[in-house]
Amino acid sequence: MKEAAELFKVLSVDKRIEILEHLKKEAMSVNALAEALGITQSAVSQHLRVLKAANLVKDERQGYWVYYSLNREALEKCRQRLNRVCTCGCLGK
Repeated sequence: MKEAAELFKVLSVDKRIEILEHLKKEAMSVNALAEALGITQSAVSQHLRVLKAANLVKDERQGYWVYYSLNREALEKCRQRLNRVCTCGCLGK
């Protein structure tokens, strides 16, 4: 239960969710994310560090650049966990 609470705490920051939304489309560098989000590279790096520690994003070095992408398996587990929490029947309506 504590693991789920920590995961939802990570996702409680709007910019982190925005980062995940951008990464759904394609892998991106810190610079590209900073430009897309309108925040500093330092802020993006801090958010990515938290997302990576939560295993929600992966990184891959390509030459001088590091590109970040979604860890789709971990996000699927997160979705499944949320589905277990949400038992209101709203999906059937």
